[in-house]
Amino acid sequence: MAEEVPVRLEGLTKRFGGTTALDGVSLSIGAGEVFGYLGPNGAGKTTTIRLLMGMLRPTAGRAQVFGLDGWDRAVEVHRLVGYVPGEPVLYDRLTGHQHVRYFSRLRGRDDAARAAALAGRLELDLARPAKALSRGNRQKLAVVLALMSEPRLLILDEPTSGLDPLVQQVFQTLLREHTGRGGTVLFSSHVLGEVQRVADRIGVVRRGRLIAVERLQELSAKSLHRVRATFTDDVSAADFGGIAGVRDLAVNDHTLTCSAPQTSLDALLKRVSSRSVDDFECAEAELEETFLTYYGTGADHAG
Repeated sequence: MAEEVPVRLEGLTKRFGGTTALDGVSLSIGAGEVFGYLGPNGAGKTTTIRLLMGMLRPTAGRAQVFGLDGWDRAVEVHRLVGYVPGEPVLYDRLTGHQHVRYFSRLRGRDDAARAAALAGRLELDLARPAKALSRGNRQKLAVVLALMSEPRLLILDEPTSGLDPLVQQVFQTLLREHTGRGGTVLFSSHVLGEVQRVADRIGVVRRGRLIAVERLQELSAKSLHRVRATFTDDVSAADFGGIAGVRDLAVNDHTLTCSAPQTSLDALLKRVSSRSVDDFECAEAELEETFLTYYGTGADHAG
């Protein structure tokens, strides 16, 4: 099993009656990797995770965790995975400590010390019953229960929902510690900003289809730059046309504005510098803007 990749999807498809929730998704996630699985709400992210966890049976294709089929060998898969669902289900009358003891017994382990350490870092009081916890603290408890057994794979469905920014920073550190020990993370989200700080690669799913897989550094290389140049003399948009990658080109009252990826800047600057320039500005856009430019989901985008 040690040689098996942590996550492998092959032609994974799920239909509910006449509705196709997931359509032929193929993907592999390597050891020590944080993979951000991105897309608007309803795109198929949670369906993918439930197929991996054996909660749903594929209509076609396969979902494997360390070479184990998620449906046929779900019990074995669960022993290897720490899972945070999109809507954590807790036992309202049990305290955090009682949750820890219960799930430790299910795994045949004693994870109390590890759970206490995690709770301390997340500022979670394990002595309180779940029904008395806020949404954010319920999410923290779900994270503690997923991480405390030091699983080989973390599968996290919108795990930072309800967490404040400071706690999110601690959470991101925990993920990096996990991968530093050789663990792997599949992290679902509809917001690029919350995964770009920890993800090595991202996959973009839309309407059940995987439309892109990118390394974060490759997406950064495509980063858009907002360019604004003011000229002494009259210029027209036609003077700057034909440069590959340049978007939203406009000229108004001696001023040019456009967006351009890094790869287009040299050609654009040469064209600009051939004119008499009064002022020039070039600023890199946020990565989320670049992401939406290439993979934007229009009206159904939820981030």
